[in-house]
Formats: sequence, structure tokens, C-alpha cells
Amino acid sequence: MPATINALLDKAQDLCDERNARFTQTRRKVLELMLRHASAISAYDLLDCLKETDNSAKPPTVYRALDFLLEQHFIHRVESQNAFIACNDFSDSHQLQLFICEKCNDVQEVHSPQIQQSLIEQARLNDFQVKTQTVEVRGFCHHCRED
Repeated sequence: MPATINALLDKAQDLCDERNARFTQTRRKVLELMLRHASAISAYDLLDCLKETDNSAKPPTVYRALDFLLEQHFIHRVESQNAFIACNDFSDSHQLQLFICEKCNDVQEVHSPQIQQSLIEQARLNDFQVKTQTVEVRGFCHHCRED
């Protein structure tokens, strides 16, 4: 397993220990699969991967793990693809933007304080309380772009 994946799994374990949250073997395995996949993946694709090492895995197993990983801020939902992506920043309060390639379906997580601040200001001007925000931007990555 690459060192960066091990380091992220260890960081997730440490955060769960601090938060008194149970980072079970299944939750760890689902996060590991997502980190290895390195792009958005659906719950059923995760289930197929999980079944390679655990024949007893069922959809509720994956969905419960995904709910936990979302709650702990270890992954993000890619709404437009009905998929999930491993997070590159496990902090509780970060906001993000996702760049989604329409050709290869690669998803890149980015953090723009300017976009976040603009959304917060617009919410304030409209007397709106933001609970969460994820901006999904669709286009073509540098590999797929036709120059």
C-alpha cells in the first residue's frame, strides 16, 4: 500500500480515536478502497470491490460505512454523479469545490477561499444560513481537453 494511503488511514484512525468514533475494519476498508480509486466511485462499485475480500458484504454495509465517512469528513458526495470521493483534507470545517471532467469523470477537489467567501457574503445579503456548500464545476480536465 502506498505510504500516502497508509498515512491518511492512520490520520483517520487518530481522528476517530480523538472523536470517540469507531473506525471499524469495514469503514477502514471502504476508505482505503476510495483512496486507492483516486476518483469518484459509486456505492455499488465500492460494494463490488469490497466483495473481493468480503463475500458477505451487502449494500447496507457500504451505505453505513459511507454515512460514517461522510459524517467524519473523510469523504465527499459528488451529487451530480451519485458517487463519492475521498477527501484530501480531513478537517471538520473546510468547504470545497469539485472540478468534474465530463469525458473521463475525474473529480478534483479544490479549495478556494474566494469562492467560499463570496458564497458566505451572498448568503448574508439574502439572510440565508449556509449549512454546507459544495460547488460542482463541470468541464474537461487537461488530459481530455481538445486544444
